[in-house]
Amino acid sequence: MEAAIARAEAVNPYINAIAEHLYDSARAAAKKVHRAAPFAGVPMAIKDLGISINGVPIHWGSRVRPNISTEDSTLVERFRAAGFVPLATSTTSEFGLRLVTETERFGVTRNPWNTGHVTGGSSGGSAALVAAGVVPVAHASDGGGSIRVPAACCGLVGMKPSRGRVPFTPDFLEGWFGLLAQHVVTRSVRDSAAILDLASAPDPYSPYQASQPAGTFSEAAHRRPKGLRIGIYGTSPLGLAVSDETQTALERAADLAREAGHRVEEIDLPVTRDFFADFARIVAVSFAGQMRMEGVRLRGAGTLGRIARVLRRYGELTGGGEFSASVLRMQEVTHGILTQTAAFDAVLMPVIAHPPLPCGGLDPRGLDLLSEQLLDALHLTPALRLSPLIDKLIDQSLWFTHWPAIQNVTGQPAIALPVHVTGEGLPLGIQAVGRMGDEETLFSLAAQLEAQVGWRDRRAPLLEPQ
Repeated sequence: MEAAIARAEAVNPYINAIAEHLYDSARAAAKKVHRAAPFAGVPMAIKDLGISINGVPIHWGSRVRPNISTEDSTLVERFRAAGFVPLATSTTSEFGLRLVTETERFGVTRNPWNTGHVTGGSSGGSAALVAAGVVPVAHASDGGGSIRVPAACCGLVGMKPSRGRVPFTPDFLEGWFGLLAQHVVTRSVRDSAAILDLASAPDPYSPYQASQPAGTFSEAAHRRPKGLRIGIYGTSPLGLAVSDETQTALERAADLAREAGHRVEEIDLPVTRDFFADFARIVAVSFAGQMRMEGVRLRGAGTLGRIARVLRRYGELTGGGEFSASVLRMQEVTHGILTQTAAFDAVLMPVIAHPPLPCGGLDPRGLDLLSEQLLDALHLTPALRLSPLIDKLIDQSLWFTHWPAIQNVTGQPAIALPVHVTGEGLPLGIQAVGRMGDEETLFSLAAQLEAQVGWRDRRAPLLEPQ
């Protein structure tokens, strides 16, 4: 624990990934941890979003008054029972609404591979702390790619489990109408699988229950699969540009699968721009509802950032019938995706459309910035009913990452894999998507690719330990 704290103090001035320091409680817990626990005394970070740690302020990456709970979330209890000791909470985008970790509350979280570049979001602080060697594992959550995008940017393994695999209780029963999932980011497939074994026991209060694996995820991570049928989906569902580096990373993953003896074939999916418009509408309505529920806390010091304010107003503008139609359309698309991918053991697809961006690279500029400012400052809420404007805002939000939201809607498991490093030395991961409830096959395939690439031996160059 002392080594982890020393490492945190050394690197955090460069990466800015810590929201709250928990050093005193971590030192005390490290002295008392049960030595027989499977991860006895292992330091970890907990994301500053959607979770509770007894007595610790959770800011949700925002300037509004933090929430301070008097109990641990179910998942935190499971982490503690496994022997993990939280030493910090990790930075996140405000309310998890952006896929970069840059906020007015905590500033810019930076990538340990190159501190001029982003970590991704919203679990960017968790990814930065693991990639920088502060902790070997950090809690993360994912509503539109927020585990997988930071993992892809920071050279880590990031499993988004199946819907219902890991509980959110007692903080809430489901998030964003079932779009949210949570787990961890790690350096290795082995660690991700072992932690999911401990974190995923059925919860009687959760509305969704993922099917139980035939064995353990750890066992699956030690198997080497043979003769898998693997799809590859590299088309942008938004019709936006995809970088050559991203295509190279996807081709690299496909080549590795072929070398392992698997059958790889290109596929298409029934996803259109309307899918993302419906996704954005559901997120906006969910966020607006959360803000209503958080009314007392929001009346405290601090205000929401501009992006959060605009999204909240869009959610308030959406009527019940319009929202219901979005849900029904997304269910129809989900059925088509699940039907089409059921024939494959896994589908490889990108996570990010471009290498990790320079910090500030997702900030709106020029006319895009002006339109956001006018929407916000002049309260031009009715303009949000205009489809061209919504399309423009979606493109602004998702041009860096086109694919991950698909799996949040379908509920399928998906694991980000660090198969590629760009010519500039930046990680660029891709993802493997599995059948609903089948993390086992994904862990087996991921471990096989890990052995071929050797990514566990890579280390970010930031203050590299001797």
